[in-house]
Amino acid sequence: MNVNGFIEEDLEGANMGLIFGLSFLFSAFIAFALSGIVVHQTAVFQMMMPEVMEAGSAAEGQFGELMAQYGGNFRDFKHGALHGAIITVFFVFPLIAINALFERRGWGYIMIHTGYWLVSLCLMGGLLCQTLIY
Repeated sequence: MNVNGFIEEDLEGANMGLIFGLSFLFSAFIAFALSGIVVHQTAVFQMMMPEVMEAGSAAEGQFGELMAQYGGNFRDFKHGALHGAIITVFFVFPLIAINALFERRGWGYIMIHTGYWLVSLCLMGGLLCQTLIY
């Protein structure tokens, strides 16, 4: 509250259902985008489109063989968390910092928000990388 210059009265009367509902929806958008970054196997699948979707095609067979041999590589929590950290440092932090600079916010504001996204994206990336099935 101090970093943003809020007082208790500023926070009263908010529609918390709408805030949490939209936050959930926007988090699903982020998870969808992040899944293609943390799971490298999707890039191979995308390169083989649309033939890989045809049952019995050579591309389907090649993809199946490739996944049998390499499908489990880099599919653990720590790898996804690493990608979440990389995205935070090289994408989220600059976005927050640029906005904060133009809004004349301080470094405390930037670090609080970057820290939140670091934790969120590391957890999200780790869980997606470990649990998604391709």
